[in-house]
Amino acid sequence: MKKTPEKRGNFKQKLLNKYRLVVLNEETFEEQMYFRLTRLNVMIISILLISIFAIATFFLIASTPLKEFIPGYSSTEMRAQTAENAFKLDSLSKAYDQSIRYLNSIQRVLAGDLKSDDLEESKIELDSFQKKPKEIVSTSADDSLLRAIVHQEDKYNLPGNSKNKVDFVLFPPAQGNLSQVYNLANKHYAVDIVLKENDPIKSVAEGRVIFSEWTSGTGHVIIIEHPYGLISAYKHNASLSKQQGDFVKPGEVIATAGNTGEFTTGWHLHFELWSDGYPMNPENFIDFSKK
Repeated sequence: MKKTPEKRGNFKQKLLNKYRLVVLNEETFEEQMYFRLTRLNVMIISILLISIFAIATFFLIASTPLKEFIPGYSSTEMRAQTAENAFKLDSLSKAYDQSIRYLNSIQRVLAGDLKSDDLEESKIELDSFQKKPKEIVSTSADDSLLRAIVHQEDKYNLPGNSKNKVDFVLFPPAQGNLSQVYNLANKHYAVDIVLKENDPIKSVAEGRVIFSEWTSGTGHVIIIEHPYGLISAYKHNASLSKQQGDFVKPGEVIATAGNTGEFTTGWHLHFELWSDGYPMNPENFIDFSKK
């Protein structure tokens, strides 16, 4: 139903009709003050007051800790804790990945096997070590310098820092004729040193024993983790003198030569050298011959 001009006029007139708001003394009924108002003025003033109140409330909540009491709004402390937890989770994820890779490396050392993809990936690195034996093999009968590994660790250090220029020494675990040499194609990632019964087996460098147990295939096995990502493995031992978690010094006796395990071929030491999960030719770094 449409409004007639008369009704529209009445509505406009009601908005513009003037009213008198009087403030009286309650006891004497004396007029104290009065205001001349219209309905339109009251509506405009009400809208302005509500707007001012809403804007003031918004800025008060946005700029003060009061916003933390709003349901669904996280507090500053909670957001800071969330960010810190996110960083910790990221660090834990990286540490977990590193641990998995480390355990996989240990598994490779124990199994003495690699996948073909891994061999292709490490071929360039292995070739780079094998093509330069004269630069890293010492002529000393007691030890040899593993310069290539140190170079890999130090090439990102700032020049002139003398603390990083350290020669890493590898001692022979034992000395004798080699009955079988390192052969990547045949998956023989070690050298077999012919020894006499109960000849001492020594640690090639300082490190921490990470495995010292009996295995059916390779008998008494001891594995040591060294600096620069190196791992050395000693298999077919008659007995072990170090336990898992022990710290060993360079040249310290860790086992005695034996003929244990299903895969043994006589009294000898099956010695492996690994770098960051990949096998390396021990002859490139250690002189096993007797002087």
